[in-house]
Amino acid sequence: MASTDALIDVRNLVKHFGSVIALSGISMTVRQGEVMCLLGDNGAGKSTLIKTLSGVHKPSDGEFLVEGEHVNFTSPRDALDAGIATVYQDLAMIPLMSVTRNFFMGREPTKGIWPFRYVDFDHCDEVTREEMKRIGIDVRDPHQAVGTLSGGERQCVAIARAVYFGAKVLILDEPTSALGVAQTSMVLKYIHQVRQKGLGVIFITHNVRHAYAVGDRFTVLNRGKTLGTFDKSGIQIDELQNLMAGGKELQSLSNELGGMV
Repeated sequence: MASTDALIDVRNLVKHFGSVIALSGISMTVRQGEVMCLLGDNGAGKSTLIKTLSGVHKPSDGEFLVEGEHVNFTSPRDALDAGIATVYQDLAMIPLMSVTRNFFMGREPTKGIWPFRYVDFDHCDEVTREEMKRIGIDVRDPHQAVGTLSGGERQCVAIARAVYFGAKVLILDEPTSALGVAQTSMVLKYIHQVRQKGLGVIFITHNVRHAYAVGDRFTVLNRGKTLGTFDKSGIQIDELQNLMAGGKELQSLSNELGGMV
């Protein structure tokens, strides 16, 4: 069961781009050990919200608290230092580089004394192999190119990398959008494992079934506003689908098209 301790608390968040209002009073809480699913159609404001949470954009107004403390991120590095890690769809990986190099990219441990310091690749390989083994992926050769892994395995590498380097909140941007059934199952199972470790997860997706499989709560966005936040026990999957897809609009369109026949 999810903890009541809030890792992220967003209150009436507003973001303007000139005269364009991208976010208009968004409120959302992410607690320890829970998966908060962020749902919405294209243009709903999901991307702007996660970029604001991850330090890419500065909010125009509203409050943003991390573990009860007000924050004012000026860069993605500030968000990372606060324990908020974002895994984007493109994964920020280099396909021709090894699994190990991608896992430790920018954070390579070194040995020796300057100017004779060098990267401790033996340690890197061991950590990579062990972290992948924890989630059921057998990387026999950590030197193999990450591009040789399946899409689901690459997603798990990116998530495992964020967890290993101390993330408290994981923001996952459409992690299952381009995956098949088996690979999607692998990623969803790993998200469940991450939640059990006490991390908070923000799972952004268009797929209500994927969200409902692992989600504890669901926040639905529409045109930069929150339509509501719902506990899993308080909403059925069909209701969530209709809310996200705009059930009234679809019904109106169906009636209109029916009258044209």
